[in-house]
Amino acid sequence: MSKFKVFRVHNQDGNINSRFEHVSIDQIGTGNVVIKAAYSNINYKDALAATGAGRIMKRFPLVAGIDTAGYVHSSEDPRFREGDPVLVVGRGLGEEHDGGFSEFVKVEGDWIIPLPEGLTLHDSMAIGTAGFTAALAIQRMEDNYQTPEKGTILVTGATGGVGGMATSMLSGAGYDVAALTINGKEEYLKSIGAKEIVDANTLEMGERPLEKGLWGGAIDAVGGKTLAWITRTVKNYGNIASIGLAGGHELVTTVMPFILRGVNLLGINSTYCETNLRKKVWLRLGTDLKPAAMDVIATRTVGFDNIPDLFNEYIEGKITGRTVVEINPE
Repeated sequence: MSKFKVFRVHNQDGNINSRFEHVSIDQIGTGNVVIKAAYSNINYKDALAATGAGRIMKRFPLVAGIDTAGYVHSSEDPRFREGDPVLVVGRGLGEEHDGGFSEFVKVEGDWIIPLPEGLTLHDSMAIGTAGFTAALAIQRMEDNYQTPEKGTILVTGATGGVGGMATSMLSGAGYDVAALTINGKEEYLKSIGAKEIVDANTLEMGERPLEKGLWGGAIDAVGGKTLAWITRTVKNYGNIASIGLAGGHELVTTVMPFILRGVNLLGINSTYCETNLRKKVWLRLGTDLKPAAMDVIATRTVGFDNIPDLFNEYIEGKITGRTVVEINPE
């Protein structure tokens, strides 16, 4: 195989520098399967890693990109054959292992998910880590007996990738969704399935250990004071899926919601999700949890060469929805 293009991040005496380079297959990755990448996507975490705005990568130099989808190029794993359509989401790509911003990606067979029926490779990257995280949150909640009959689900950070996907999936699964947002975009939020809009700028959170029960459950990307307020306002035996910390990593609350209302706080980590659960969630993403509003959420597809131009927009919070990256498109 001749050399191919990657987008790699370097740490030079504490200064983060990222750029396109040409490498050979023995210069990247570890694993027994090589994927010819068709698509990737851009996540907030990718922008943090590529710009140095966040400490994401565990070693340097490292190819960025936490997701990839494409066709098996070569395999020493008998489960996969040349030409199989596959995807890898999370699993430490772009953090611990060379990632998806690459024309070829080398991975372990255990990390790979065969492309589920009902999805194209482009779909899988429109969903990506963001959509998988949202679906995993819903799966965990439903495993813990969440149902639409328990009441409206609050989704915070709903204009972001995870929140938007969660809103669309929940709505399609029969839940009423209230979208909590700091930046408006009411028309967009309703177009992806939100039934109610909650303006975070005017929110009265109160200070009592328990406030009036408002929500059947919640998917929270904000953390901090917002998550603390959610614990105080979820109804009896509702589930809260904690997926992010855009508003802060601290959580100051009491045990009252947990012992008096039976509220459950579920931590969601998509990177280290157990393999059988990961496969189950991806099968649902091709069927009952496939986002009905995916075309509204993932409106932007960009070429591989254009990704550096977008990172600052993610850092500055200017991006709504999802961005798919064409590498070797179908």
